[in-house]
Amino acid sequence: MKKAKCRSYGSMFSKHPLPRTSCFYSTTLPTSSSPHKPESLLVKKCIFLLQNCGSSKLKLRQIHAFSIRHGVPLNDPDIGKHLIYSLVSLSAPMSYPHNIFSCIRSSNVFTWNTMIRGYAESESPEPALQLYRQMRASCIQPDTHTYPFLLKAVAKLADVRIGEIVHSTVIRNGYDSLAFVQNSLLHMYGACGLVDSAHKAFELMSERDIVAWNSVINGFALNGKPNEALTLFREMGLEGVKPDGYTVLSLLSACAELGALALGRRVHVYMVKVGLTDNLHVNNALLDFYAKCGSIREARKVFDEMKERNAVSWSSLIVGLAVNGFGEEALELFKEMETEELVPSEVTFVGVLYACSHCGMVDEGFSYFKRMKEKYGIVPKIEHHGCIVDLLSRAGLVKEAYQYIRNMPLQPNAVIWRTLLGACAMHGHLTLGEYARAQVLKLQPGYSGDYVLLSNLYASEQRWSDVHVLRRKMLSDGVKKIPGYSLVEFGNHVYEFLMGDRSHPQSDQIYAMLAEITKRLRLEGYAPHTENVLADIEEEEKENALSYHSEKIAVAFMLLKTAPGTPIRIVKNLRICADCHLAIKLTSKVFEREIIVRDQSRFHHFRDGFCSCRDYW
Repeated sequence: MKKAKCRSYGSMFSKHPLPRTSCFYSTTLPTSSSPHKPESLLVKKCIFLLQNCGSSKLKLRQIHAFSIRHGVPLNDPDIGKHLIYSLVSLSAPMSYPHNIFSCIRSSNVFTWNTMIRGYAESESPEPALQLYRQMRASCIQPDTHTYPFLLKAVAKLADVRIGEIVHSTVIRNGYDSLAFVQNSLLHMYGACGLVDSAHKAFELMSERDIVAWNSVINGFALNGKPNEALTLFREMGLEGVKPDGYTVLSLLSACAELGALALGRRVHVYMVKVGLTDNLHVNNALLDFYAKCGSIREARKVFDEMKERNAVSWSSLIVGLAVNGFGEEALELFKEMETEELVPSEVTFVGVLYACSHCGMVDEGFSYFKRMKEKYGIVPKIEHHGCIVDLLSRAGLVKEAYQYIRNMPLQPNAVIWRTLLGACAMHGHLTLGEYARAQVLKLQPGYSGDYVLLSNLYASEQRWSDVHVLRRKMLSDGVKKIPGYSLVEFGNHVYEFLMGDRSHPQSDQIYAMLAEITKRLRLEGYAPHTENVLADIEEEEKENALSYHSEKIAVAFMLLKTAPGTPIRIVKNLRICADCHLAIKLTSKVFEREIIVRDQSRFHHFRDGFCSCRDYW
């Protein structure tokens, strides 16, 4: 690594001249040219000031400038060590401590660890690994603190190969029995998605503190294993370990992602029981949980009862209202936020624009986009431009959406081109759809949904030969279509159904109920939307294919298992098709049930034969 020149430090402070009235200039320290005081005393004085500068970055800069002005040698290991530690602790940009580190004559393990920690906690953790290699090459022996910092960097990078190498090194050096090293390993494996490895390491621990329990519970929660998270939560209670706010956050996150409302409500009861209802971060997670489960009334209740709210609280409810189909209410809440003189964030405006997009409010969307820039000085990011493209696309203004993409100040990403491709498939713009897919392939090849969208577009135009060519292309490219599935929660378990799924032990009863549903819907005038079956087959075969979609099977299962009048909640990984949308609307009327479906992009609240999306999705 190239050594930085120490004299370059003076330029760091050229924009921040020290005031002559600074408390540091009242000190009676002599300059380096004074023959009366030894250099070591200057170093000690500076170290004392560094240790007592508190959390002020300005004071830290002043001390650094003071040391330069008085000739303190910055290549001294002691002064460098304390200066680097202070900078890293105050989250200063890592280029600053790195330049100082490069000047130190001989750094000890503490200084190396501090630098590794600084990069591990930064937005760019890769240099932490490079520093570790340089540390070993410099014959500096890592200690017990080196590996937790290093594992934190690996966790951020989600590089399991390097993580396993570090794990083996930890074992060879005999540090694998230390609690804080073990906890770092659990976090690393969870962040890399290897929750089974994390759980195995957890089971081998002789002593497990709250950090260990939280790491594994959070790993299960973030990797789609809510039942395992709940089981571990129960074990945690049986072993007498008291959960904390972080435990609750992990559980609520798991419940929110999978729409496990009943389980999340139990977590809410626990929050009340242990007095966590005044915790702002936990309340924000609870609000987000209810919104993502489609229980917007409960989300609003949590919001109204919060003693303290921040921009995250307001933004979470605004986004929650928007995705649940209550666009006007979301915009009213935004106006209320402005009345409270709270400054909306970039995320807030994503929610506002999302509300306009999913409610077909084109003019209002552009008005808010303009206000975001002019009134609040927020520079639109790619997410905001994506909302505008989605706004135009959903309204059927496909050519206008394309022109907007061409004139964007930012380079469009694959998501934006995919949004246009979806709009072309929905509104029948074949030539533009082919162009949009070509752009997506340049940026993100191999995504099955892009093939499917273009295939749908060809099929809608009865171009079956092109459909077959495209699907053969998928096979030759090794691209597999993402299977649609639907999740429902019943009896503290989350059940998953695929299209035509017969794996459930009660599949005979489920399909009998499905036949009964279809029979009663036909009496109400239901006629399948067979244009959704994109294959050149007979009409009767198309109708059979439609009847076995995963969300219909999930509805049949819940009608079979739950009491009359009980709301049904379904989480689907793909966009709901027009036929299932119509069928579930009629089912809500015929069976007198409220049915909430969360699909790939929004919520659909079906009640009495109507949907909250107003058939615009």
